[in-house]
Amino acid sequence: RCLKPLKHLPLNPNPRPGKLFFLTQTGTSKALAQRLLDLLSSKNNIPFDLVDPHTYEPEDLPKESLIIIIASTWEDGNPPQNSKFFVNWLADISTDFRAGNLLLSDCKFAVFGVGSRLYGDTFNAVARDLGKRLRGLGATEMVPVGEGDVDGGELESVFEGWSEKVVTVLKGGLVMENENGIVYESDVESLESDDDDDGEGGGEDIVDLEDIAGKGPSRKKSVNVAETNGKLDGKREMVTPVIRANLEKQGYKIIGSHSGVKICRWTKSQLRGRGGCYKHSFYGIESHRCMEATPSLACANKCVFCWRHHTNPVGKSWQWKMDDPLEIVNTAIDLHTKMIKQTKGVPGVTQERLMEGLSPRHCALSLVGEPIMYPEINALVDELHRRRISTFLVTNAQFPEKIKMLKPVTQLYVSVDAATKDSLKAIDRPLFGDFWERFIDSLKALKEKHQRTVYRLTLVKGWNTEDVDAYSKLFVLGKPDFVEIKGVTYCGSSATSKLTMENVPWHSDVRAFSEALALKSEGEYEVACEHAHSCCVLLAKTEKFKVNGQWHTWIDYEKFHGLVALGRPFDSEDYMALTPSWAVYGAEEGGFDPDQSRYKKERHHKSKR
Repeated sequence: RCLKPLKHLPLNPNPRPGKLFFLTQTGTSKALAQRLLDLLSSKNNIPFDLVDPHTYEPEDLPKESLIIIIASTWEDGNPPQNSKFFVNWLADISTDFRAGNLLLSDCKFAVFGVGSRLYGDTFNAVARDLGKRLRGLGATEMVPVGEGDVDGGELESVFEGWSEKVVTVLKGGLVMENENGIVYESDVESLESDDDDDGEGGGEDIVDLEDIAGKGPSRKKSVNVAETNGKLDGKREMVTPVIRANLEKQGYKIIGSHSGVKICRWTKSQLRGRGGCYKHSFYGIESHRCMEATPSLACANKCVFCWRHHTNPVGKSWQWKMDDPLEIVNTAIDLHTKMIKQTKGVPGVTQERLMEGLSPRHCALSLVGEPIMYPEINALVDELHRRRISTFLVTNAQFPEKIKMLKPVTQLYVSVDAATKDSLKAIDRPLFGDFWERFIDSLKALKEKHQRTVYRLTLVKGWNTEDVDAYSKLFVLGKPDFVEIKGVTYCGSSATSKLTMENVPWHSDVRAFSEALALKSEGEYEVACEHAHSCCVLLAKTEKFKVNGQWHTWIDYEKFHGLVALGRPFDSEDYMALTPSWAVYGAEEGGFDPDQSRYKKERHHKSKR
């Protein structure tokens, strides 16, 4: 066979340090670049400068002899904000005939991409394009473009392997090339050191270069599925060690391989007699007896206001090991009650409320992720109802078929985060290409449900607070019983979100938006309740829930469980209950239960909201 000869890629003869660029949006690429810098400079004495492309003049690239780029791919295959000028300059110069294909002929480079395979064709598009542009300008590629998948659970190992190859080349390691790629000295040595399969036919079993490149029979040992955590048959665990560590740091209790539970601050608040959440005001739940959980930590969106800062996994379909629904419910209740017990002795927690809290009566299936993705969601809901635990399930409007197949729950929510296709894409950052069609079909599926249904709107000032007309047009699609309108909660700074406190609306803003939306419905909906502390307002269907001038937005939970047990069809009116006067919109209590003790923290800000 005709092969290219072995050759060396020597160390940089120029005393000018190499440049290690990080193109980052969330900080992942920068963190990887810093790790590589330590490997190069501290451990191998190969000088490199860590460079933010935002502060670099691209016209200096022809002066460089060594370039390494760690590049993230952001929305729609675009580069991160800190690198747009750098990437655009390379794209422009690579197509400029005046630059020619030798502009970077004295430069050697390597590129590693950070992206998500779930985004299909745009997976690591920026890294691939950078490699193409640099090759087109005459630069020599030291190693092929590395491709890390942040949602595949193998980013760390892929980056480590790629980094080792970069170091091997920079230290003068041998490299063999053919038309299919590059093979490194370390790979050749490992192949040569392999024992023959059966110790016979030695000469005939020699592996040549084409075999190494993937054209000949593999010499790799067979892989045991159990040894790879079931990855070959789609049974890998959803929660990787890194994801688990991040979520546990935030106070989550992980159940099995894909579920979670966490105690809500309003649960602790009502245990202390300091007030319940908006669901207490709107629907009469006992906040201190509510368990917040999810059977699927994974989600199909990466919303800008995600209060988990995208530390949970993402996916478009169920591709993980699946735990038993009974085991999930048992473990969730066990972990929840252990967290309740920890409040014993806390000021305000009475023995009576503590004992009530140890017997949960409500489950908010809205902790994080997309609960409806869990294939056994119906069995899980049945088990909760069997224990007379009500269910408040939230779905992100990307799985309409799952909504259709869902058994009756106490109250079913669909998140309506935006009213137009463009704004939904900008706010939810969905994985699905047909996200808008899925969103519309999810709203239509809601219309066929007979139990209580809710549109859940999160207002983000500057993003979706001006879309009153567009939102009102969505009402006809799903005909929800209720519309919850809540101001976005600011969860601190995050590299994954551009939101600041300026995007958080005042309660007066939410009230004004709600009144305008009710007006657009021409009487079909009215403003029924509010919870000022949560910056939340409720619209309700007038014809259904306003009886003799009085609102009936609360739930008769015992009657609901009785209806479920009968197994016959029933409607949302069959288990409604009278709303107390203090929860009604415009009441002086602002939705705060007068049986609770109002507690206000002392604040020392220069300005108060």
